[in-house]
Formats: sequence, C-alpha cells, structure tokens
Amino acid sequence: MDLSVVIPANNEAENIAPLAGEIRAALDGVVAYEILFVDDGSTDATAAEVSRLAARMPQVRLLHHARNCGQSAAIRTGVRAARAAWIATLDGDGQNDPADIPALWHQARQAAANPRLMIAGCRARRRDSWSKRLASRVANTVRGRLLGDRTPDTGCGLKLFPRSLFLDLPYFDHMHRFLPALVLREGGVVRSVPVNHRPRRQGVSKYGVFDRLGVGIVDLFGIMWLQHRSTRPHPVDEAVPDTSAATPLRAASTPR
Repeated sequence: MDLSVVIPANNEAENIAPLAGEIRAALDGVVAYEILFVDDGSTDATAAEVSRLAARMPQVRLLHHARNCGQSAAIRTGVRAARAAWIATLDGDGQNDPADIPALWHQARQAAANPRLMIAGCRARRRDSWSKRLASRVANTVRGRLLGDRTPDTGCGLKLFPRSLFLDLPYFDHMHRFLPALVLREGGVVRSVPVNHRPRRQGVSKYGVFDRLGVGIVDLFGIMWLQHRSTRPHPVDEAVPDTSAATPLRAASTPR
C-alpha cells in the first residue's frame, strides 16, 4: 500500500460513486492505493453508498462518525486509520479532480528524501459563486500576510503529505484550513501546485461565507500564538570517541 486517499463526507450520497470511479480511473496502474470515505455523521444514504461500493471495490473502506464532528476531525480519523505512508485528501463534494493526484504523487516520489513535504493544490480557476471567491481571496491574503505560509490557496481540499507528518501536527477543530502553516511550523516544506476545480454537481454546500469568516479569525490568532511558541530542537549526532590515534596497549611483561 503506497497511498491512502482520505475523503471526509457529510450528506454526499450522490457524489460517492462518481468520485470513487474517478479515483479508480486516475490511480489504477499508477500506485497501490486505498480509498477511505469518512462519513461524518451524515443523515442521508452516504454510509449505505460507501458500503455498497466497498462490496465490489476492495480498495474502498468506510469509517463512520456517530455525529457530525467537522471536516478536520474526519480527516484526522481517516489519516489515523490509513494503511499507507502517504495521504491524499479530497473534498467529498466532487469539486476536486482526482485526475490531478498522479501529478502530485509523481512530485512526492521525486522528493522522497524529504519526509516533511506537503504538496498543496491551488485552484487555478475557482468554480464557485462570486461571493465565495471574493471571501476566499480576502482570507488567503490576510492569512498569508499574518502567518507567512507562502501558500496562495490553503482552502483547496486536494493535498498530499506523509501520514507521519500529519500526526505530528497539533490537532484542533478547523485545523485543515491552516495545514501549510502548521507544516512550516514543524520545519516542513510546502509546495503549491495548480490543480483543476469543478462546480458542485450534486448536493448542497456545507459552508457559508460568514460562518467560515467567524471561526477563521479566531483560529488565525490561535495559529499565530502557536508560531510564537514553536521550539524545534536540532538533534546533534551522538559523539563517538576517536580512538584512531590512541597509543596501542602493550602486554605486561613477565619479570625474568
């Protein structure tokens, strides 16, 4: 198993099968993978759809929250249950394009020597309402200046990173919006890559402009606090005594 695709889903029953089919088309023959749908307390047939797929697609697994816990919690549940060393995340609404995953995977393999690399998708052409695009532009500008995360689009759900790196990050609700800043705080590297973005085909968006803005401001100051409290030790190799120039011991002579 090389790659675990983690998909948080809340009331996305109509998007489950199309999304799984696109992931399969993108990754079959490219990488050994699994697909983890995390049903975040859905009240529709999301869990039933995933179960139906899992019966005929061995790559599909279902994880379930008894109640809605939020996107960050769902991602964390998926990452903790993942069997692969690398994680790809996708939003469950189908707006991220699974066809972009192989390019991100190729970059990750080229940089395999760096165990703390996150590759973040950057939606080159947003296919959302003008109000969401405007709010996102303002939020990315403010966040970038205050946190210095050098990431043009932290809200894109398509990301690729090592499982161990994510598990080293401090967990809190809404952390998924600040993953690049948290990775940089851990001494990691973040690369932004242009990716495709599509309009929502089925279902209803779970986020509004103002609810994101409210919690985003509070979380932003929390991340700034974490940055100022960050202390990353620099391990030093254990010193080994140099015995190369030591005088060899002579055997004690026996008195005659």
